[in-house]
Amino acid sequence: CSFCVNYRKKSKISSSKRLGLKIRLLAVATQRQQEEKEQQKKEREAVLAERLPPLNLAALSLQELQDLCKELHHKIDVVDEERYDVGLKVSKNDKEIENMKLKITENHSKVKKPQLKRVKISAEAMLSVLLGSKHKESIDFKANLKTVKKEEEKKEDVTDWRKNVEAMSGMEGRKKLFDASAN
Repeated sequence: CSFCVNYRKKSKISSSKRLGLKIRLLAVATQRQQEEKEQQKKEREAVLAERLPPLNLAALSLQELQDLCKELHHKIDVVDEERYDVGLKVSKNDKEIENMKLKITENHSKVKKPQLKRVKISAEAMLSVLLGSKHKESIDFKANLKTVKKEEEKKEDVTDWRKNVEAMSGMEGRKKLFDASAN
């Protein structure tokens, strides 16, 4: 648009200042992104520390270590089963969603709008439908229409053409034609 072109030309900030602002904005954005990553790391470590207490392996005997390994393997199996179940549920839901999308597209393509049929209805019936019980008197729409009177065209008297030819023949006929065209 011409307004935008003119607006760009009349920029109040010089290009060097604009570039400096962009550089500062990018620096602030990268700094915030790094802070967010560090925050996520700290939260993850806090959750893991809460769920998994640190292991003290130095004071354990061989039998206790074997029992601990069996317990950890059992926990790993439980987590794997849960992950597998959740994955199956997600894939099942995805398939259902896809099937429903297909059904929706099929239904939209099959449904055709029926063509409306013309219904002959009188003006009074239409008013009674629109106005309901308020409509009591009948209105004569034809009485309110303008009447146009057609002007009758002037009809020339039809005479025998032979008489007309005889009257127009010779010099007298030409004079009559000349007089008629002059009027």
